[in-house]
Amino acid sequence: MSVAAPSARFLDATTPPHVATLVALSSIAALAMNVFLPSLPSMTAYFGTDYAVMQLSVSLYLAVNAVLQVFVGAISDRFGRRPVMLASLWIFIIATIGTLLATSAFVFLFFRMMQASVVACIVLSRASIRDVMDEAQSASRIGYVTMGMALVPMIAPAIGGLLDEVFGWRGAFGLMLLAGIGVLFLGWRDMGETKLDRGGSMRAVFAEVPELMRARRFWGYCITAMLSSGAFFAYLGGAPFVGSEVLGLSPSTLGLFFGAPAIGYAAGNFLSGRYTGRLGINRMILLGCIIGFAGMALLLLLSLSFPLTALIFFGCFVFTGVGNGMLLPSATSGMMSVRPHLAGTASGIGGAILIGGGAALSALAGALLTPESGAMPLIWLLFTTTALAFLPMFYVIRRERQISA
Repeated sequence: MSVAAPSARFLDATTPPHVATLVALSSIAALAMNVFLPSLPSMTAYFGTDYAVMQLSVSLYLAVNAVLQVFVGAISDRFGRRPVMLASLWIFIIATIGTLLATSAFVFLFFRMMQASVVACIVLSRASIRDVMDEAQSASRIGYVTMGMALVPMIAPAIGGLLDEVFGWRGAFGLMLLAGIGVLFLGWRDMGETKLDRGGSMRAVFAEVPELMRARRFWGYCITAMLSSGAFFAYLGGAPFVGSEVLGLSPSTLGLFFGAPAIGYAAGNFLSGRYTGRLGINRMILLGCIIGFAGMALLLLLSLSFPLTALIFFGCFVFTGVGNGMLLPSATSGMMSVRPHLAGTASGIGGAILIGGGAALSALAGALLTPESGAMPLIWLLFTTTALAFLPMFYVIRRERQISA
């Protein structure tokens, strides 16, 4: 059985979710992540605080995102994907209303952290695919789903920048509210349950977690994904500052450039969906690491050789997007395939590791950048993380050879 099978009927909640629904569910999380980023400078001025404080709307969001993922996957293994998904969307809608009504940075950040509940949409979309597909098929399907999802981070910053200039910073959060309501309705109508073998107590579910934690290949896939995607999260934390303060871009122009990695991400997702079944997940991950590192090495070389421009800075991130688009679907499938009966738990914990590392790198990027430093601290950080991503993947390959010997 597969999500694409004829039994998956659109807007029929008695069948597995349609691929369009999986794209929409993943897209709302992507929208919440970056649509407001061009507004960070204007939000800093509105709330009368420092840029580092408003940058916490990225790093704190990612940190809560990471913690929630530890529990979301395990809870859905016990109670099912559908009810947990719908509950998370309700919380997201309420939290978004809170951000729109916030009158201080503290209140805003509180509701911004609540918005992180929407991460369940990514975790459970992937888990629902793995529920009904094998390792290679799920990696391919996740690649196609995220290819469709990649349109959102490609255009969202540009839309967010325009909304900021017309309506102020609240325009982006108004868009999140409308999108959340629409996706909630779609999920309610179409999100059929895929976790059919659930049962037992939550204690029993969490009792199986140590089995997953002892799997060394699980950790290898997680750390490779964390380091590779860490370049993107550091980009989220540092690029708005580089664009506005170092390069002097307006919010709308910054929004247009900001979506550059998503162009590459969509291309990488297409390659993942098209070729993972033929190459296998490990080769696809290594190819993604190579391309992502090459982009950051090129950025470092050009930055040391020429004055930094928006075209150089944002253009090199297209390669990072391609690399992440190729490796993340396969790494995610690898995490869930080490112990298939714990797919939801693996998706959640793996996502927590990825996002937790991303939150740390995002906060580090924000702390390192000053008007005096320029963009170089961020560029060196990105170069280092993408270089280190190769090491855990080499270990996974070696471990698989040992197991099969």
